[in-house]
Amino acid sequence: MCLLSHYAAVDGSFTSTLKILHEHSVLHSVLGPQHGYWGETQDNMIEWEGYIHSMYGVPVNSLYGRTRIPTDRMLQGADCVLIDLVDIGSRYYTYIYSMALTMRKCAELHIPVAVMDRPNPLGTAIVEGPILDTEFSSFVGLYPIPVRHGLTIGELALLFAEMDGLPEPVILSMKDEPEWVMPSPNMPTGDTALVYPGMCLLEATNLSEGRGTTRPFEIFGAPWLNAWRLCDDLNGSPFMQGAVLRPHFFIPTFNKHTGVKCAGAQIHVVDQSAYRPFKAGLGILNHCFKAAETAWNDPPYEYEYKKLPVDILSGNSHVRFAVDTGDIEALIRLSVTPSYRWKQIVRNVVDTPERFLFK
Repeated sequence: MCLLSHYAAVDGSFTSTLKILHEHSVLHSVLGPQHGYWGETQDNMIEWEGYIHSMYGVPVNSLYGRTRIPTDRMLQGADCVLIDLVDIGSRYYTYIYSMALTMRKCAELHIPVAVMDRPNPLGTAIVEGPILDTEFSSFVGLYPIPVRHGLTIGELALLFAEMDGLPEPVILSMKDEPEWVMPSPNMPTGDTALVYPGMCLLEATNLSEGRGTTRPFEIFGAPWLNAWRLCDDLNGSPFMQGAVLRPHFFIPTFNKHTGVKCAGAQIHVVDQSAYRPFKAGLGILNHCFKAAETAWNDPPYEYEYKKLPVDILSGNSHVRFAVDTGDIEALIRLSVTPSYRWKQIVRNVVDTPERFLFK
């Protein structure tokens, strides 16, 4: 058996799937996603290469280095592939595309696939953001799904297989839900995952999304912002329902503005049922772009060398235009997923599409 997984894939006693398979003598090799099997590479676009596991003696092959698609050599001799990855419920998170590309390769080689169906930490009721326009497909969005998709990773596997015309993978349900183990270096807590659907958009700008602090994505800012004006403008607004911004100052230890004091805020979510992270992110961008110093980053970003990072994250160019023009009505409209279209897309893989909330 070949295992596509990482260090966060554990059972209720924090035993890794890798160890369990090795102990049952069925482990052939390992595939690892972005950030490395152990989550050792901090930032985006930091590649890693394969090695032999120091404890178990099996090959650990990289799907975030010279290739993002398993090679014939990586899968040679494997009688099946088990995918066990911890997703965080946002379209941008690249692990689900490592899964998708592995499923495509396995179909080509006639290797069966099973997927461990772990919970979506954001839940499966609320859906947010535009459905990706395939013109803007990239490694942070390969399929027409919303930003906050409301699907488990098993449901995503079934959806991707249907969209690609692949054999349906076997979906394995979990008996117990493990405690949080951070799935990547800048996703330390479930609170981080909750704000990520909106705050990841700051990666497409010269604003700091909090990398280089202990609370990435929850903390954000830039040297030129006015922290008090930012919070006064957004607190109580339609963008910040269910959350409060608190003025905050910080000095990033790496990434943008390293060693420079930034003014900004920390997001405190006080009502998860009312909070809409993608809408909050749009409101933050709308405020910050009133400052002349705030700008969109140019490519490259996640292996896309032509399209703007904000467009591939948003899945369209409409978000960028609405922020540039300060069109608040358009931003609020873009924060809501078209309900009929999404229910039509998932109707064959979700038992009750009526579960989704689009407001």
